[in-house]
Amino acid sequence: MYIVVSHCNSHFWLQRVKMLSTLQPPRSLSHFRTKPLLLRRHTSLKPLSSLSSQPVTHSTLTDQSQSQILSTRDSLLSRQITAAELAESFLARLRRTEPHLRSFLHVSDAVLTQARDLDDKLRRNEEVGPLAGVLVAVKDNICTAEMPSTAGSRVLEGYTPPYDATAVRKIKELGGIVVGKTNLDEFGMGSTTEGSAFQVTANPWDTTRVPGGSSGGSAAAVSARQSMVSLGSDTGGSVRQPASFCGVVGLKPTYGRVSRFGLMAYASSLDVIGCFGTSVADAGILLHAISGHDRLDATSSKREVPDLASQFVSISLLQSKPLKGLKIGLIRETLDDGVDIGVTSAIRTAALHLEELGCSVTEVSLPSFSLGLPAYYVIASSESSSNLSRYDGLRYGNQVAADELNSQYMDSRAKGFGSEVKRRILTGTYALSAGYYDAYYKRAQQVRTIIRKSFKAALDEHDILISPAAPSAAYKIGEKKNDPLAMYAGDIMTVNVNLAGLPALVLPCGYAEGGSAGLPVGLQMIGAAFDEEKLLGVGHIFEQTLQNCRFVPPLIADEDKPC
Repeated sequence: MYIVVSHCNSHFWLQRVKMLSTLQPPRSLSHFRTKPLLLRRHTSLKPLSSLSSQPVTHSTLTDQSQSQILSTRDSLLSRQITAAELAESFLARLRRTEPHLRSFLHVSDAVLTQARDLDDKLRRNEEVGPLAGVLVAVKDNICTAEMPSTAGSRVLEGYTPPYDATAVRKIKELGGIVVGKTNLDEFGMGSTTEGSAFQVTANPWDTTRVPGGSSGGSAAAVSARQSMVSLGSDTGGSVRQPASFCGVVGLKPTYGRVSRFGLMAYASSLDVIGCFGTSVADAGILLHAISGHDRLDATSSKREVPDLASQFVSISLLQSKPLKGLKIGLIRETLDDGVDIGVTSAIRTAALHLEELGCSVTEVSLPSFSLGLPAYYVIASSESSSNLSRYDGLRYGNQVAADELNSQYMDSRAKGFGSEVKRRILTGTYALSAGYYDAYYKRAQQVRTIIRKSFKAALDEHDILISPAAPSAAYKIGEKKNDPLAMYAGDIMTVNVNLAGLPALVLPCGYAEGGSAGLPVGLQMIGAAFDEEKLLGVGHIFEQTLQNCRFVPPLIADEDKPC
C-alpha cells in the first residue's frame, strides 16, 4: 500500500478511539413513566398478499395510504394515474426542494422515458413487476450502469460503472425506476454527510441541521418525498442513524441477507445494503425485492427469504393487545449519561406503548455494549485501509500526473481522498502493522466475539431488543465537523449490531425539542439473525397504532399530499 504512515499520529488516534468506551459509564436507571402516546383509531387493513411478480389488487390492502409502493401499483393498475404523471409529480417536488436539501449528486434524465415505457406496457395489458412505477433513490456508493457512482469521493469523480449492483439490478427487473444517486460521506465514512467531497446535505426537518450519515442523502430524499424509497448502506449505523434524524423508517438486514456485489467496499465484514421508506411496509417490500443468494457475492446467504409482506396484517383483525406475550428487552446501557433527555423520554414512551400493545418490557444489561465503539473503529479502519488501497490512480481512481510511479500513487491518493478517509486509512494501517496487530486488530476481533455472545444471550431471553438509534436528535451542520471523536461517539447505539451481524429496524417514535416542528427520534428494534420477519411485524403494528405514525417534515408539510 503506497501511503506514508505517521505512527505517532496513528497511535494518538487509536488511543483517542479507545477512550470513547469511557464516555458513557453504565449505571442503574430508575423506571419513570411519562405520558403514554395516544392510540389512533385502527385503520381497516387486509393482509398483504405474498410479494411476487403477480399484480397486487385493490383487495390486498384497503387502506393503501400506509404503503406508497402498494398504493402506486393500485393507482397504476386501476388507471387512476399514469406512471408518467406520477414520475413528474415526484420530479417536480425534487426540483422544488433540492436547492434546500442537496440530497442528490445525480438525477437520472431517463425517469420520464422509463415511466412512459411502463404506461405503454399497461395500455397493452402486459404484466408488470411488483415495483412498477416505484421511484427509488440509490446511495452513490452502490454501482449503477449508465449513471455516475462516485462514493462521494474526488478519486472516483466522473466514474460510471459498466454494470448494476445486484440490488439495483433486482429493483429494475421488478419494474422500479432509479431516480438518481444520493449524497453520502465519502466512502461511507462519517455520520453527518458533511464528509462528501461534493456538497453538504441538509435535514428536511430543519435545513440548518445534518440529515445524519453516511446515508444522509438517501434518508433526506425519502423524508422530503423526493423518492418513494431508497437504498443506503450500513457499516456502523449509516442507515439507522439518518433514519432517526430524518423521521423515516430504516432497515438494516442481517449480514448476508442482501448481496454486496456492486457496493463499494468500506469494511467488508460489516457492510450491508439497507432500505429506507416512509413506512415499515415499504421498507419491508423493498428488502424482500433485493434479498436472496447471489453467486457473485460469496458472503450472501443461501437461506430462503421468507414472505416478509405476510407480517403486515390488518390491525382490525387482531386482538386489543396484538403483541401479547412478546418479550422486549430495553438495553439499559443505551439510556445512560450522554443521551439527550428528549431521546430518553421518547424511548421510554415508546416502551410504554409496546406495553399497551401487550408486550412485556424489561430492562436488560449488556455489559459489553460500551466496548463496541472502540472495537468497531479498529476493525472498520483496518478493513478500509485494505479495501481502499486499490484506489491508487493506476488500477482504480483518477490519476494525477507525476514523474515517477511512487509520486503518482501518493499524489493521486492525496488529492483524491478527503481528510476523514485519510484519517481512517492511517489508523487502520497502523493497527495492522507488525508489532501492533495483536494489540489492536486481534483484540478488537476478540471483543467482537464477546459482543456476539452477549447479544445471543439477550435474544435467547427476549424476542426483540430496543434502544435509541442515536444519543441525540439531529444537530447543527458544522457542530461536530472538526471534532471526529464527538462524531464517533454518536455511533454508540448502532455499531454493536454490525459487529454481531444482526438485523435492526429504526422507525420514528416521537419528537425532541428543536427546529420549527420538533425533531424526530427513532426507536431501534434489534432481532436475531435472519429474523427480519419478526422485526417488520412488530414495527408495523407499533407504527400503525401511533397517533402520528406518518412523520412529514415542515419543508413539505404545506403540500396537499406529501406522497
